[in-house]
Amino acid sequence: MSAQCEVIAQQVQGQPLGIFERYLTLWVFLCIAVGIGLGQLFPSVFEAIGRLELARVNLPVAALIWLMIVPMLLKVDFGALHEVRRHWKGIGVTLFINWGVKPFSMALLGWLFIRHAFSSWLPADQLDAYIAGLILLAAAPCTAMVFVWSRLSDGEPNFTLTQVALNDAIMVFAFAPIVGLLLGLSAITVPWNTLFLSVVLYIVIPVIAAQLWRRALLKRGPGLLDRTLARLHAPSLAALLATLVLLFGFQGEQILKQPLVIVLLAVPILIQVYFNSGLAYLLNRQFRVAHCVAAPSALIGASNFFELAVAAAILFGFQSGAALATVVGVLIEVPVMLSVVKIVNGTRGWYEQRAISGA
Repeated sequence: MSAQCEVIAQQVQGQPLGIFERYLTLWVFLCIAVGIGLGQLFPSVFEAIGRLELARVNLPVAALIWLMIVPMLLKVDFGALHEVRRHWKGIGVTLFINWGVKPFSMALLGWLFIRHAFSSWLPADQLDAYIAGLILLAAAPCTAMVFVWSRLSDGEPNFTLTQVALNDAIMVFAFAPIVGLLLGLSAITVPWNTLFLSVVLYIVIPVIAAQLWRRALLKRGPGLLDRTLARLHAPSLAALLATLVLLFGFQGEQILKQPLVIVLLAVPILIQVYFNSGLAYLLNRQFRVAHCVAAPSALIGASNFFELAVAAAILFGFQSGAALATVVGVLIEVPVMLSVVKIVNGTRGWYEQRAISGA
């Protein structure tokens, strides 16, 4: 293990995980159960929430997503992008996976499984919508939960911050064109207005707001930023859990009516998570990247910005196949990513058998 990783490991081990991180899977499944239950008991309430729209944007969902994303983006220092030179190998691998492999591999998996292998078991009129949802899910790398995955895998925090900042900057310009390209190649009508609206609402505005807020806080001292992040931690997690309750409340009836559809949609998502995380991990090892960089690189390469995907898919309609596909992504994201965390942590000795020359 490199000296750098030793230091990072000691720092992380000295910080006990909070109750949210320790029982992440439990909270997600509780939200699923509560959301589906409430959706069945109070359908009129969820219908009323679904009608709270402005320009096809659901206001309660948008508010929760912003409350979830902005505190995470407050941590991102775009001035730290110079760290790219320090971690160029790990960042290069992650960028290759995020933008050169993951969206295209998901489009291929959607074509193989949804259009062909599983088509006879799926509603024919929703095939295109399912593929669109899968592409939306894979086309944006994770922003918020990456910090949790990195911490659980003893990740190098400067690498994680730099990678998130770089991905956020790229997303502003690349998300809509990549989704449009893949939808077009899949012979699906490209909803450009929906894509651009999603980018503006859930990337551009939150990034600008978070950076302006961050600068204002830092002008009054770095301690204020830390205290603000600490105060926002609980509301941000509450927003995440409330978003899950709402999403599964909206989709609960479809999930109960079509349990096989959920299983079938989960197959390409599972394959792409393990394929992309494994490829990133092996490439980092091949390039002799330190494990404390390779682990978060693999996790960032595999996880999805499901908040953006869900928000974009909802613009297709709460009951659309696109929305259902992204909700399935939410359903399996946490337990699957926790299994990837366990794999990269458990294989650390094997990974470091090669001489590590630096990150």
